[in-house]
Amino acid sequence: MRRTHRVPPGSRVYAIGDVHGRLDLLDRLLDGIADDAGQSPGGRVVVVFLGDLIDRGPDSRGVIERVIAGPPETGPLAGARYVCLRGNHEDILLQFLADFSVGPRWFRNGGLEAIRSYVGEVDGLLAHDYPRLQKMLYRALPGHHLRFLSSIPARYEEGDYLFAHAGVRPGVALDRQDPYDLMWIREPFLSARESMEKMVVHGHTVVSEPEERPHRIGIDTGAWRTGRLTALVLEGAGRRYLGT
Repeated sequence: MRRTHRVPPGSRVYAIGDVHGRLDLLDRLLDGIADDAGQSPGGRVVVVFLGDLIDRGPDSRGVIERVIAGPPETGPLAGARYVCLRGNHEDILLQFLADFSVGPRWFRNGGLEAIRSYVGEVDGLLAHDYPRLQKMLYRALPGHHLRFLSSIPARYEEGDYLFAHAGVRPGVALDRQDPYDLMWIREPFLSARESMEKMVVHGHTVVSEPEERPHRIGIDTGAWRTGRLTALVLEGAGRRYLGT
């Protein structure tokens, strides 16, 4: 018999997939979450951002600022808890700040768009001057953004659910997972068949529709290129989805 997974009584959890610099979509989805929360006010609300706030889309800076600001002071989300997890894109930005040699790898995956959101336009020649871009990003990155990026965790748990950007390594106890796997893994996690200690909610791997398996729920619907940013809603034993 398949196990029924639950979040704590009186709680509603909204898990948001990979935003990738699309502040426009994040604002729309947060408005939708507020409307949804307003349908049954009074309970505990948790909003979990599954990482990859940055890169690829045009406004990484704006997305980070919106998440740091936290929930609004009034309305259905007032008093909600915001939890942000570190994705592989946040991880590689921090790597770049420590070692500009990772620049080519980061830029192949949308890192230059994140830098542009902080420093402005970057011409063709400068786009390959990794030491200079590293210094420019250091100067332009607000201190509270750097502290935020450096401090966000790689995992979060609510009830029978574990939230991680990429997934977990099968066969390893959840309390012994390597943070690298939590941010970067694909296989053997995606194709695993066995159930796990908790249901894993993740992004990182793009799917056309939210993907439910016995051990995982994937909700990265490729927002930066599809315009579809997805949120999983968990309440009691129920699951449903919101999206742009």
